[in-house]
Amino acid sequence: MPPIHSPTPCGFLVLDKPAGLTSHGCVSRVRRAYGLKRVGHGGTLDPAVTGVLPIAVGAATRLLPYLDGAKAYRGVVQLGLTTTTDDLAGEALKRLAVPAATAAELELALAPFRGAIRQRPPQVSAVHVDGERAYARARRGEQLELAERAVTIERLELLGWDPATGRLELAVACSAGTYIRSLARDLGAALGCGGCLASLRRTAALGFQLEQAVPLELLEQSPPPALLDPLAVLAHLPLHRLAEADLAGWRCGRSQAASGELVGSLVEGDPVVVVGPDGNLAGMARALADGQLQPRLVLDASG
Repeated sequence: MPPIHSPTPCGFLVLDKPAGLTSHGCVSRVRRAYGLKRVGHGGTLDPAVTGVLPIAVGAATRLLPYLDGAKAYRGVVQLGLTTTTDDLAGEALKRLAVPAATAAELELALAPFRGAIRQRPPQVSAVHVDGERAYARARRGEQLELAERAVTIERLELLGWDPATGRLELAVACSAGTYIRSLARDLGAALGCGGCLASLRRTAALGFQLEQAVPLELLEQSPPPALLDPLAVLAHLPLHRLAEADLAGWRCGRSQAASGELVGSLVEGDPVVVVGPDGNLAGMARALADGQLQPRLVLDASG
């Protein structure tokens, strides 16, 4: 994806989040670096987790819902230990001996977690419970009964296993809403010894890869890192170019007829990228059944 420089920042930045900093803390650093209040992140990372944290700057914050929600991680699971938070940050609940499992036996244990599964979020999580985040209630000492939810684990690969320490390394590609801490907990339960997450690094999120990520320290340089062009980030979606005669109507929120190359290829509800006659991003539309494009986001609206 090519970087862009703009006097009015609008685009995406991929941070390699360090451990010990919240996602909100990263957003605050980006706001200071670009001198802009309108900054948001996609996909919260726990303070201890490192890796890909997509940041939207300026009008690009309104584009976050149109990005691919899938994520990928590399994590280390500690067997033989269960904690209150399903990771090493929590208080120990139980310690058990780790079975002398072979890699082949671990593969058998991992198999049921691949594909579409149901998963119970950790007690300390951002799930809403009666209008309040679960972690807030858990930190007050409440024991919550969180409902299981449907998630998909598309890839679950055993990268390494150390019987001496009871630690195994996994590569995971999964849908939005998947908790790797829950996976560590449930894998430990399946092996009969308990388990929790020892460390985690996100390698992909919202279509961004770790190779695109910049370290937080680069925000201190002048100028700060160039932003990724929103059109490049949205390249996975169909595109409609407005004719000069249609631009005023689009800016007023009027529906547009889909361009010829899109007719027949769109399904009702599909998101469509809309660019102006000059090729710059004009907004986002929703495909209608009659071949019309209904404006959903107009970046330079009139009236």
